[in-house]
Amino acid sequence: MALQDKYQELLSTAKTVGVANLQVREQDNVLYIDGEAPTGAAKDSLWNVYGKLDPDFRSADVVMNINVTSMAPGAKAKVTTEQSNLNIRKGPGTDQPIVGKAAHHEIVTLVSKTNDQWWLIRTDKGEEGYASAQYLSPQG
Repeated sequence: MALQDKYQELLSTAKTVGVANLQVREQDNVLYIDGEAPTGAAKDSLWNVYGKLDPDFRSADVVMNINVTSMAPGAKAKVTTEQSNLNIRKGPGTDQPIVGKAAHHEIVTLVSKTNDQWWLIRTDKGEEGYASAQYLSPQG
């Protein structure tokens, strides 16, 4: 079964919630879904559908790179990890040392956008460092 068929509901939901610049491609048995969600709630709905289609995310056959367009420096964002704390790193990349943590559902301040995957953030405790944008959703 093609991955686009397996994840048809996810792709339909992406269109329904208004994901802009939606790009879908299959490569090496992985489905890549890129785009810009209009809100954090829209992005959350995609993760909810994905979780229903692949409980516990065991298939490891989807890479969802959906960013929220309303994220801007100075804005507040909510940490939207599944359960664990969000690692705050010295630089933008998982190869960088961890310099702090932001708690699940903690509200942090966006300092600057390094690229589509990494944001420089600051916690209320003053810890500053880089965090993966996929675990940050804007606060209204």
